[in-house]
Amino acid sequence: MTDPSDVAHGEAPDNGAEAPVTAPETGAEERRRLHDVWMSGTEAPTRSGHFTSEAGQEMLEEEEGAVLAQQRGTLVSDDYLDDIESDDDERQILNMGPQHPSTHGVLRLQLELIGERIIRAKPIIGYLHTGMEKTAETLTYMQGSTNVTRMDYLSPFFNELCFSLATERLLGVDVPPRADAIRVLMTELNRVSSHLVWIATQGMDIGALSMMIYGFRDREPILDFFERTTGLRMNHNYIRPGGVAADLPDGWRDDVVSIIDLVTKGVGEYEGILNANPIFIERTQSVGVITPEECDAYGVTGPIARASGVDWDLRKAFPYSGIDQYEFKVPLGRHGDTFDRYIVRMEEIKQSLGIVAQVMDSMPDGDWRTGDRKVTPPPRARIDQSMEALIHHFKLFTGGFGVPAGEVYQAVESPRGELGMYLVSDGGTRPYRLHVRGPSFANTQALPVMLTDSLIADVVATLASVDPVLGDVDR
Repeated sequence: MTDPSDVAHGEAPDNGAEAPVTAPETGAEERRRLHDVWMSGTEAPTRSGHFTSEAGQEMLEEEEGAVLAQQRGTLVSDDYLDDIESDDDERQILNMGPQHPSTHGVLRLQLELIGERIIRAKPIIGYLHTGMEKTAETLTYMQGSTNVTRMDYLSPFFNELCFSLATERLLGVDVPPRADAIRVLMTELNRVSSHLVWIATQGMDIGALSMMIYGFRDREPILDFFERTTGLRMNHNYIRPGGVAADLPDGWRDDVVSIIDLVTKGVGEYEGILNANPIFIERTQSVGVITPEECDAYGVTGPIARASGVDWDLRKAFPYSGIDQYEFKVPLGRHGDTFDRYIVRMEEIKQSLGIVAQVMDSMPDGDWRTGDRKVTPPPRARIDQSMEALIHHFKLFTGGFGVPAGEVYQAVESPRGELGMYLVSDGGTRPYRLHVRGPSFANTQALPVMLTDSLIADVVATLASVDPVLGDVDR
């Protein structure tokens, strides 16, 4: 009788029959077998149920149905060119990232190519996951801004503002007019600095290396102003529930005037370099096209949607922090390509600078945080004079303040689109649940629409025009 363990270990059963003879592998077959073992994806040839694992996300050689339509970018409208014919020797699946310098973070793309044309694309995320939404449940509302500011690290003020507005709605607290004006000032300057990083990296990715120098050159004074105001260049924890952490520094008007003049001059230089540049135009026009219908289906917002002609800006649709007091236009494109996304962002810089100038000219006097002592710590001078003030200060910064039970969704217009936070309170001092609607997440999932049926040489230009921040994607 055969021992099952022998069979399990590959030993032939001794039942009198001759074992089948297998031809030895040739050198080429052996190399091919080893290559297949090494190639990404062969460790899990069937679809895994664990979709957060790397193998579970990988593109399979054969797909069908909605999955195939998603990767070919044809879920909404089918503009795929079916006349591409090739044999299997010309068909390949190419990995791009997550370590590639032009994926703007740890983003991985799997691309199926026929020759140099992309016929399928699949973004794979999760390499930067930090669990910030879950971390929010362990922090008090006063500590929450420290956490969320690190999600979209190129526009941290918007994360802080969105969280603070959501908390204030649950509290039923209004902030003073000066606090609102400071918030608008800082966020619009942050929009400018974020777009400057975008034009710097977009230019570098398609060969305009001077743009990398110019973009970061003009961003530096803005970060210097942020540092003078908040103490930090990035991840500030400045906009907090109830107002802002501190008033604007002495001489802030001179700083803002200098920034407006410098960036306005810089934008003029960028447009002089790029707008009529035949190489830039060739690399961006009719590249990475997405239609308004596709933007709506994939939840794409911000400059990408507006470049496709979608007239949607939360500052106009659902104003916050008194931004409806200021005059500005919402720039729109027509073609939904990489070039229109460039035009829209350049115009947004000009409009944001106009808002900043209006805030500077109309900055109200008064306090920069709410007078509600449940939320705001006592003045520092009172701590030396009153034991009750000292106890109040200590309890606020150690235990936090309670927030009435309820739930709220708050959204703001970040440089990448609609940034929303769904906040749930159970009546305690810490959020029961926080879920973030990151604009980079929605914009990244639409990459197959923009990439398929284009050339591999256009991937970097299209991806850069999406302006994804992977901290905003993975969280």
